[in-house]
Amino acid sequence: MRIAVVSDIHGNLSALEAVLRDAESGGPIDAVWCLGDTVGYGPQPAECIARLREMGAVWVAGNHERAATGAMSTEYFNPDAAQATLWTRQQLNEEECAALDALPEVMTEGEFTLVHGTLRDPVWEYLYSEEVALAHLALQETPFGLVGHTHVPMVVYQHPDWTQECDLYQLRHGEAVRLAERGKMVLNAGSVGQPRDHDPRASYALYDTEAGELFFARVEYDVNATQKLMKEAGLPRWLIERLSQGR
Repeated sequence: MRIAVVSDIHGNLSALEAVLRDAESGGPIDAVWCLGDTVGYGPQPAECIARLREMGAVWVAGNHERAATGAMSTEYFNPDAAQATLWTRQQLNEEECAALDALPEVMTEGEFTLVHGTLRDPVWEYLYSEEVALAHLALQETPFGLVGHTHVPMVVYQHPDWTQECDLYQLRHGEAVRLAERGKMVLNAGSVGQPRDHDPRASYALYDTEAGELFFARVEYDVNATQKLMKEAGLPRWLIERLSQGR
């Protein structure tokens, strides 16, 4: 099977379509796994929801799914994120909101645990540090985990003999991670719609079950088209500018 792993699409349909085309260029995609934050920030939240549902995506909720429906407060969002969330809420109908509210916060798919943030705080905690990674791994019952939220592609390794340490590595375009190489792992596919590692290209991973590896890729998309739609919608200027800066 060939499984596209996507996260943090953030209402950026142009980026999502570019990722799906790239994933399908090597053959049919058998499944899509989405790690949350499909909405928020970007100009086409309803369209991104529809696209994932059309593909039957396996999908966990992020903080922006919860905030977009009012299930989570925007109290701790920065002002631009809060403004974009309120705009997003106005674009969604009752059925779309119900679909987002029904999303689980943690799922297991075979040997993988899927969660947006961490298992300690599924929709809010960022897995950036060794301390947070170790806390997450202590709760991860499967060999492999997939997270989003940070918008940065990364892999965390924990050897079976290690109890108090792990290795964290940022991943680049074209790198592949073989799942059989180490002990427990957590992998982050980066962000489709709003990368924050100074590379504006959409980021995703392709899981080849037969090869037993995840291939990490970056894809060019029409950033200007997304920015134009954001300007027309009156979304905050910083959210528009950051897309072309990858931050």
